[in-house]
Amino acid sequence: MISTKSIETQVLSFLKSNYDVDFPSEKLIINQTLKQFEGEYTVVIFPFVKMLKKDLAEIGKELGDYLKDSDCKVKDYNLVKGFVNLEMDNDFWGSKLSDVASNKSFGSKKKTGEKVLVEYSSPNTNKPLHLGHIRNILLGWSCAHILEANGAEVVKTQIVNDRGVAICKSMLSWEKFGNGETPESAGVKGDQLVGKYYVEFDKQLKEEYAEWQGSSDAQVVYDERKKEKEEKEQFFKRYKNDYFNHYSELGKETRAMLLKWEDGDKHVKDLWNQMNSWVYSGFDDTYKSLGVDFDCMYYESNTYLLGKEKVEGGLDADIFYKEEDGSIWVDLEDVGMDKKILLRADGTSVYLTQDIGTSLIRYDDHKTEKMVYVVGDEQDYHFKVLFEVMKKLKAPFADNLFHLSYGMIDLPTGKMKSREGTVVDADDLIAEVIAEARKSAEEQGDISEMSKEEQDEVIRRVALGALKFFIIKVAPKKRMIFDPKESVDMQGQTGPYIQNAYVRIQGILRKLDGVAGDFEGYEILKIEKELVREILEYPKVINSAAKDLDPSLVANYCYNLAKAFHKYYHDVRILKSETQEAKHFRVSLIKVVSDTLQKGMRLLGIEMPERM
Repeated sequence: MISTKSIETQVLSFLKSNYDVDFPSEKLIINQTLKQFEGEYTVVIFPFVKMLKKDLAEIGKELGDYLKDSDCKVKDYNLVKGFVNLEMDNDFWGSKLSDVASNKSFGSKKKTGEKVLVEYSSPNTNKPLHLGHIRNILLGWSCAHILEANGAEVVKTQIVNDRGVAICKSMLSWEKFGNGETPESAGVKGDQLVGKYYVEFDKQLKEEYAEWQGSSDAQVVYDERKKEKEEKEQFFKRYKNDYFNHYSELGKETRAMLLKWEDGDKHVKDLWNQMNSWVYSGFDDTYKSLGVDFDCMYYESNTYLLGKEKVEGGLDADIFYKEEDGSIWVDLEDVGMDKKILLRADGTSVYLTQDIGTSLIRYDDHKTEKMVYVVGDEQDYHFKVLFEVMKKLKAPFADNLFHLSYGMIDLPTGKMKSREGTVVDADDLIAEVIAEARKSAEEQGDISEMSKEEQDEVIRRVALGALKFFIIKVAPKKRMIFDPKESVDMQGQTGPYIQNAYVRIQGILRKLDGVAGDFEGYEILKIEKELVREILEYPKVINSAAKDLDPSLVANYCYNLAKAFHKYYHDVRILKSETQEAKHFRVSLIKVVSDTLQKGMRLLGIEMPERM
């Protein structure tokens, strides 16, 4: 249901019947009327001037008169240059409200036949999920459900990066420094234990590197490779990765472990299985806390082999080329990019290799028309390369690959770094937001009469609503700062503010026997027309959010609708309305508001409490 559909139909009919013009509906512009003008909807007529060869005033008057005489319920109109502002009659608003109230699937489209795969989370098994993962997960999960509401069949998935150098760092660190420690013996989640040894590896590497910098070998490297006027301290800051790859004993052991893994060494594979099992158990607990799920899972350890096979096939077909050291590359200079490695000289794969294999397996499994990768903007170039490589390989889905790029998320204290242990774990953040919500609830005392179990459930819903909304309300491409205390504010642009609107409505409805009732003859107030008009925008918002892969549009719509309701609640009597017709209309109106808020917030993974 689109709020302006009847107006659109009549405008097109006007152009056809009066001027024999078939105007494309997609170019027709109908907006909400600006608050400084009278009316509710505005038809933009600038595009008609050249076509109709008449001035704006004449076209506007003809169109306005036509619409008043039509059956789209225009009560009056006014002209402001190239804009026709329409004031809709009482029946329009009453019938629109009734239509929405009786339409249980309002805002959702019928199945379109489009099939989309959405990948999100996709963590490494060398550390726990953290705040950055939370933004990724929430964007991916909500995009998937918004796409479903817009008529697509969606497959929610992730690729678990369970192999490679970073994973071997954690494994080697635990083997060298762990003394057999387990999640049970340490009393911590498995993913947190493994993450501890990833941090320990970096600590040990720093110590090794600092010692090496004082060696004669380091002096030779500095003398041979230093840039003009570059100080030694600055050079060695820049040289750390090269040191790891060429001189580090820990680096040598890590690479040897990776090669043993790829060769199927039993000891290494047993260690890998054990530590990954710890991590998966921890991930599952975190996903459960966030209320998110997946339809299927993929593992890099399974997909990279197909990627290697496709790379070697591409080499045989002269799509790729081999360097003298045996490494395989792709040349993308013809599309404005550089040359990228696909297989190292020792035969080991890179992330790009794995992504090639993963995309092909997914297509074989699901035949999705579109694949959406939810990954941070630091990987923008990686995905441009991947998509061009798939085009060179002539993959049938190559033109329907999309990277939902998002900005990093920081804390008020600044950036986070996994290797240095300064990342905020997802579990710790969830616990902190719950603590803030509990503190706020205790200060207000609104749920003190509930049982402890009921209080805990309300606090959980409010806390997770606060966390999710605060993150999702920011457009994906923007970098953002997450403040746990600000997120639970009842008066700001927050999840609890919207939940409170829903709770207020439920409180009113509990005092009534039902919401049914005739409101014919009730003269609808201007503030009520504005509220109905806001409700009618919901399907458009869902369509735009699906098209742009931007859940923030839904989040901010819900905030604006809640804000409009709070003002209405403050300004208009509902239970003590002046007439029964007014009461019936107002109760029906707020019931539709609550239903729409619940639908919108559900698409963001946010549950509504009955009380707060």
